[in-house]
Amino acid sequence: MNRVFVTAVCLFMALSAGVMGAFGQPADTADHTAPSYDMKAQSLADLEAVQKKFVELANATPTDKFNWRPSADSRSFAEVFLHVAGERYSILKLMGAAAPDGFDAKTFEKSTTDKARTIEELKKSWEFTKTTINGMTNAEFAKLLPKFGPQANAGDVVYILVADAHEHLGQSVAYARVNGIVPPWTVEAQKKAAAKKAEKK
Repeated sequence: MNRVFVTAVCLFMALSAGVMGAFGQPADTADHTAPSYDMKAQSLADLEAVQKKFVELANATPTDKFNWRPSADSRSFAEVFLHVAGERYSILKLMGAAAPDGFDAKTFEKSTTDKARTIEELKKSWEFTKTTINGMTNAEFAKLLPKFGPQANAGDVVYILVADAHEHLGQSVAYARVNGIVPPWTVEAQKKAAAKKAEKK
């Protein structure tokens, strides 16, 4: 009986010590999990893929269609492409990136209807975007920009740029389809699908 009592007391003391130790130590509430999303790398990959499609679509658009617009109050093909290029400068400027000398957001998208120059502007603005984002550290992505909201940061600005690019790519594809232009990446996918189908026969 005494042996059972002593064993019970010892067990109680051991458990009490463990509980006291658990409550006596400050809890580590920090999240040490590695981030599952690398915004810098992913945004660059996403923007590069969209840039490739913009250039391919601009090249596939006949020169005489660069002035085409679906309605009088809509942007033309050229204006959409130049709007995309100009937005890269304007959006990244929100987090402090300096736009090229002479850039005027108010007039840029109407600055030319020339096909070659429009495509060149898409390429120049992409180089600017790539250089700007590549030059950012992870800490700079997290830099707060209170003027846009209490928790807004530079990473949010990059995200806005990604969303804007996809919006206008969709717009450009719609313009192309209305004019009977099949996006080059769709043509390529159709060729691969046809070749794969032929192999099965």
